[in-house]
Amino acid sequence: MTAIAAPRFLQSTVGKKVVMAVTGIILFGFTIVHMLGNLQIYLGPAKFNAYAHFLKSVPSLLWGTRAILFISVLLHVVTAVQLTALAGAARPRAYSFRRWRSASYASRTMMLSGPLLALFVVYHLLHFTTGQAHPHFIKQDAYWNFVTGFKVVWTAVAYVVCMLALGLHLIHGAYSASQSLGLRTARTAPVFKLVAYAITIVLVAANISMPIAVQAGVIKLHVPTEVPPVVVGVR
Repeated sequence: MTAIAAPRFLQSTVGKKVVMAVTGIILFGFTIVHMLGNLQIYLGPAKFNAYAHFLKSVPSLLWGTRAILFISVLLHVVTAVQLTALAGAARPRAYSFRRWRSASYASRTMMLSGPLLALFVVYHLLHFTTGQAHPHFIKQDAYWNFVTGFKVVWTAVAYVVCMLALGLHLIHGAYSASQSLGLRTARTAPVFKLVAYAITIVLVAANISMPIAVQAGVIKLHVPTEVPPVVVGVR
């Protein structure tokens, strides 16, 4: 693809779908890595805090990853809005009656789960990364922040709901990406669908297990590495 043809391709509907697919795959991959890292919470405070310290001890890795994720999220959101606008322009008059024959529930809720997940990401960063939304935040103790955060019932419930929304978004997004990238055929479609469902179910189940484990007392509090600010209602 020449330098002149590239912008034209990216301005086309097909090009935008490719951008959606590529950025979606990057974000999907990150959610898997993020989940694997967070599962170390089951190994106790020493292991989990060592993992968190490792991430912060390699600035190039940390900020490089954050830059890629930020660009991917930005392109994903902008392209999604553009594709929605193009679809609306192609059909300016809404259907008087709509029958869902082939569209799945996941595909029909993409424009709802997307904004919900965007809000969740902002809250997640304020909650566990910067601490503005965490009343018991201790900067150098990721394990303490994780457990005290999920000790709050409404927070745990909100995370579970958002993980279910993430599951719906990923199932449809991962399956659609295979088509947008030209990888899916009539023969391979069932395989791509099975893989999308299997990975997403494992991912969501693992992420949901953690706030539930905190609420159930399976993951317990420990003595923090430094004296926290005034802690009210944390047991």
